[in-house]
This record gives sequence, structure tokens and C-alpha cells, in this order.
Amino acid sequence: MAKNILVTGNFDLLHPGHIRLLKFAKECGDHLLVAVNSDKAMAVESKIDEQHRLEMVRSIQYVDEAFLTDLSPADLISLHRPFAVVKGKEFEDKENPERQALRAYGGKLIFGSGEFDFSSEHFIKPIQNIGSNFDFSELKRYAKRHQIKLHDLLTTFKKMDKLNVAVVGEVIVDEYVQGKAVGLSQEDPTIVMTPNQTDTFLGGAAITAGHIKSIGANRVTLFSVLGADTKSEYVKSRVHDYDISSFLIEDSSRPTPLKTRYRADTKTLLRVNQVRHHKISEELQASLLAGIMGILDDINVLVFSDFNYGLLPQSLVNQISKACEEKGVRYVADSQTSSQVGDISRYRDTFLMTPTEKEVRVALNNADDGLVILAKKLCEKSNPQNLVITLAADGVLIHIPGIGPNEWQNDRIPAINKNAADPAGAGDCFLAASSLAMIAGASAWEAFYIASIASACQVGTIGNKPLQQSLLLRLLRESFE
Repeated sequence: MAKNILVTGNFDLLHPGHIRLLKFAKECGDHLLVAVNSDKAMAVESKIDEQHRLEMVRSIQYVDEAFLTDLSPADLISLHRPFAVVKGKEFEDKENPERQALRAYGGKLIFGSGEFDFSSEHFIKPIQNIGSNFDFSELKRYAKRHQIKLHDLLTTFKKMDKLNVAVVGEVIVDEYVQGKAVGLSQEDPTIVMTPNQTDTFLGGAAITAGHIKSIGANRVTLFSVLGADTKSEYVKSRVHDYDISSFLIEDSSRPTPLKTRYRADTKTLLRVNQVRHHKISEELQASLLAGIMGILDDINVLVFSDFNYGLLPQSLVNQISKACEEKGVRYVADSQTSSQVGDISRYRDTFLMTPTEKEVRVALNNADDGLVILAKKLCEKSNPQNLVITLAADGVLIHIPGIGPNEWQNDRIPAINKNAADPAGAGDCFLAASSLAMIAGASAWEAFYIASIASACQVGTIGNKPLQQSLLLRLLRESFE
């Protein structure tokens, strides 16, 4: 049976002490109820109205349920019968009317004020204020150069809900351990941190699929291989929550990829990868191919989301690509080179390719040439129909076919979000938004306009969450104002 914890207060001015108390209270049980005293129940008139006080409490991520109340503490306890009531440490030596009401059924009264040594800002639930710091000035000039109209972009979104998409690649579980850096160890020059929160997200091919579905696709099917472990169960539950169909195969020879980032305040101190790089067996390759073949007649585009942990050997990539060509299904590709080494150039004849600059240089073994020359050489080697080189804080370089043979057009969109909170996942979001828009009928220029705003949204929050179409549409409209 769930252990409900009850906290009561005025919360006249929400401050770090309140957040510490609520964090401590949540740790005492399973479900945290917070009763906010209404205006008429307060002995002293509040400077902040009751609805505002209630919304502030609801913004704390440890709060499961918050409500206004006129009831006395004893009546609240009788109504909710919590496992425990939590009060600040300063009340321990005072008269506490809650004690008798709790004693009637064996409830507990717990005193504690939480740990003082942490930054409270990380425990506020994200508010949809993304876009408040976006700079659309260069994007407006880009739209003028390519005669992009808001009406046409909105029409593209109306066509997305008829599209079916397949995504194949490694699923990654991303953990963010948030803590406080307390100094250097006296034994060796090592940073010491105290963790106080862990958040878990879906990453890799799963978040690419999540973005595509959330942005507007009709049906998205994820093809991947998971380990025989607890993380695989997390993946399956989250994929279901994202309304994604899945074809997930178990491989006991490898764990479900797990990446853990240790962060202090707004900085990542360390990332630990628990992955294996060996190729999946021929039997598993055959199972994935059979699953993909089973839906090729019903999809509009296939996305290779390759993190180079062995799920997409060259033979399997070639077979999937050939099958797509025979069925007239376009396919797009991203192949990550980060802590691992990939080769984006092994994906040939794609409809769209979205590598980073590093990934292009690694694929071409070229550290010297400029970006436009790099783009031309990658196109000569791999023959993508459209190419975007992502440049992190410098935005993207676009390289697409021109009017005549062997002619290419180039343009650039700078980064829109000037205060990125977390760069992880920006490329996945760009690939998801641009490929879906182009398949829905948008021009390449229009698709990359949409995708640049989408990726700006992604880097505005910590961790991976599917981008909501409503947010993207709001910011698209704002970009034309």
C-alpha cells in the first residue's frame, strides 16, 4: 500500500527552505500531498493570493498532489489518513495538534528540514517558457531568401498525420544524476559531489521515434535490440507511454545501453557509458530485417538512427536500404561519432543525411577542408539527396541539389537558442523534424526552418522528452511575428 505523506502550510513566499522540506517529505514515503492554506484560513493576510501560492507549490517536482484547504490540521489528517505528517525541524519542541489525530490510527509525525547543501532550482518542474530567449532575426532573413511562408509550414503539419514511419537503431537509456560539487578530495585531485536526484529518459533511436510521433506522425514503429535486464523493462514502458509501436528483440549478450551523466548545477562533470560494441548475431539481423520487411508496404519513410554499438552492421544496412529502394520507400540516416567511432558515409543514396562536422571529417578522414568542400566530398562518396551538417552552437550548414546537374546550393541557419541548457539530443530532434516535414511535402528549405526551431526547443531543457507539436507550432508562429 502506498505511503501518503502530508505537508500543510501557507507557502506565502516560496523559498529554498520550502523546497528542501518538500524533498525531505517525499523521501519519507511514496506520494506527497501538500495542503495549502486558503486565504481565509490564514491568520495573517497574504501578499500573494491563494491560487498563485497553490501554483507555486505545484511547480515543485516532488509534489504529487496539492490543493487549497480551509480545514484544520486534525481534520485534514482524519480525511486523508496519511502514513505520516512532515513538519519542519523548528516545530519539534512545540505543541503539535497533529500528534493526537495521527495517534488515533498509528500515523507518524516526522520532523526534518532537508539538506541545505543543494541548488533548489533543479527541483522546479519545467514550465513551458521555451522560446523566451530565442533569436529569430537570422531565421527571418533565411525565410525571406527562400520565400518561406507561415501558411505553407502550417499546411505541412496538417499532412503529417497521414504518415507512417519506421525507426531502426540503438535505444539508449539516459540517466542524469544531479548533485552538488562539494570540493576536491584530500586523498587525490578528484571532484567530490553529493547526488540528490536522478532523472531517467529514453534516448537514441527511441527519442527520435518519440519526436516523430509527438510532432505529428500517424504511426511510428521502433525496431531495436535490448538487453535482458531491468533497463529493457523501462524502455518498453516508456515506448508504450509515447504511443510508439515497437519491434524489440532481446539479446542476452549485451546490456541495454545506459549513459549516466553526473551534473553539478548546470555543468556535466562526467559521463559513464555502459555499452557493448560487438555486432548483433546474424539471427538477430535476420529477425530485424523480417520485421522491417513486414511493414515496408505501409510506411512512408525509414529512419536509420545509428549509434554504432553494433545493431546496424553493414550487411543489414545494405539489405534494408535495398528493400526500401525496391518498395519506393525513402530512407534517411544519422550515424553518431562521439565516444564511439562511426562512418556516416556507409549510408548511400539516402533521402536526407544529418551528420555533425566531426562525423563528416571522420568519415572522410579529412581535417583540413572547409565545410562546403567537406559537404561536396561526402555527397560524391555517399550520394545523399539532401545534406545538413550540424554545427552545435553554430547552427547548421545546408547543402542541397541546385537547378543544373552537379550544382548544389548552400545556406546556413545559425543557432536560435542562445542559452542551451543541454546539447544532448539536438541532432536527433533535427533529424526527426526535418525528415517528417520533407516527407509531408515541405521543401528542403522549409523543412530545415522547422527543424532548427525544433532542435532549439530540445536544447532548452535537461534530458530527452518528445517535442510537443503545440509548442513547435507556437514558436513557428512567433518566428514570423
